[in-house]
Amino acid sequence: MEIIGYIASVCIGLILGLLGGGGSILSIPILVYLFHMDAVIASAYSLFIVGITSFVGAVPKYKEHLVNIRTGILFGIPSIVSIFITRRWIIPAIPEIILQTSSVVITKRILLLGMFSILMILASASMIRGKRELQKDDDRFRTFLVLIEGILIGFLTGLVGAGGGFLIIPALVLLTGLPFKTAVGTSLFIIAINSLVGFLGDVMNYSMNWSFLLSITVLAIIGILIGNKLSGSISNIKLRKSFGWFVLAMGCWILIKELVL
Repeated sequence: MEIIGYIASVCIGLILGLLGGGGSILSIPILVYLFHMDAVIASAYSLFIVGITSFVGAVPKYKEHLVNIRTGILFGIPSIVSIFITRRWIIPAIPEIILQTSSVVITKRILLLGMFSILMILASASMIRGKRELQKDDDRFRTFLVLIEGILIGFLTGLVGAGGGFLIIPALVLLTGLPFKTAVGTSLFIIAINSLVGFLGDVMNYSMNWSFLLSITVLAIIGILIGNKLSGSISNIKLRKSFGWFVLAMGCWILIKELVL
């Protein structure tokens, strides 16, 4: 299973390069189900893998003028603060057994992976429907929404250990009106910052297997370089809908895996 895990690690970067998000949608299941890691530690490793890989992927996007730095900073600053607080203090405070009765046991793992899958399913809807973005008639209101969205996504992605691209991209497209490919590049920039800041909170709480972590990260970087090359030949609409269906499928699979199987 570990060999499959290493091969699948390339796909983490491939998805990031093509869609600007979704790396954690693969990295967390790979770490949990193929490398048999604890869900909390897997979420910490995922932040590092996705953060470094996204940074590498954002550089060529920036050179192609597909990164909106202003939007990235506006969205990223409140998100950074929120994700660091969540990873540093809130996650360690959650008990291993959330609820236990004679017939039901809700563990920390079920809570985190369950929330992760539900967020994925909800986030996929706007991308699949192709919902139109807000009208550009009130920049102050839109700026306020972006700030609030940044705080909420920072908290949610910090809670589940995801880079947040599957939430960030719909927010950027719908709230700021960015074209999908620009939203992809900007998302990589935001994910890199969010993930690495969130990982700093984990370094203070857990010990890391750096050789394993770096080997997975290198494979993911190879994937994102391939994904960046391929993305230029695919239309915005196809990428957007593909992203939505991919997120929906993975969200349903994780939910079924944790709650039913």
